[in-house]
Amino acid sequence: MNDQQRDIVVAIDGPAASGKSSTAKAVAASLGYRHLDSGAFYRAVTLAALDRGIPPEQWDALSAADLHAFEINAEPADTGFALSIGGEAVGDRIRSLEVNAQVARMAALPPVRAWLLDALRAAGRGGGLVADGRDIGTVVFPEAELKIFLICEPEERARRRLLQQGRREPDAAEVRAEASRLVERDRIDESRAVAPLRQADDAVILDTTPLSFDEQVRAIATLAAERAGA
Repeated sequence: MNDQQRDIVVAIDGPAASGKSSTAKAVAASLGYRHLDSGAFYRAVTLAALDRGIPPEQWDALSAADLHAFEINAEPADTGFALSIGGEAVGDRIRSLEVNAQVARMAALPPVRAWLLDALRAAGRGGGLVADGRDIGTVVFPEAELKIFLICEPEERARRRLLQQGRREPDAAEVRAEASRLVERDRIDESRAVAPLRQADDAVILDTTPLSFDEQVRAIATLAAERAGA
């Protein structure tokens, strides 16, 4: 960046499997910013609850003291944030099928969202951050200099997710089944009482359905550079 540029906060929101996290990570790398994957924080809480044997039907009774006792910690790393539970790095465990199946339920709980809000906002102090989630531009960083709302057809989102998981071209039945799961996830996120998924009034809508990954990253990085005063 040149001397006329300032470090800003870029908030990227969108539905499940719209490519928020991978896109945000690549945009952050291109700008020399740190990446904040808010979903990873909710996944860490979900993993901690599962590890402690707390059944999902009891999660709505979790208090701030309970959540604090999980000993979840986030430390700034070179390009993002390193999450740990009880001093142990979470690694790929937060991407397990069990966590995938339950994270939406955990993320819908008001005490959990309230407990994590301060941690997420603290990460953005001073700018130089690309954050992604489902309420990043509306709740967590409402004053972000650039807000992006990614959209993508459910079938294309499903195909991309299945390719990431299986590294082969999925068949039509697999795509339809995964698309159905994603649409249901969207319904849950859009209808929850606290911090529902919605587009910020001043967000830039980016339809990634026809775009390659590199194209969507370049589009956002270009907008960010403009907002930063390049």
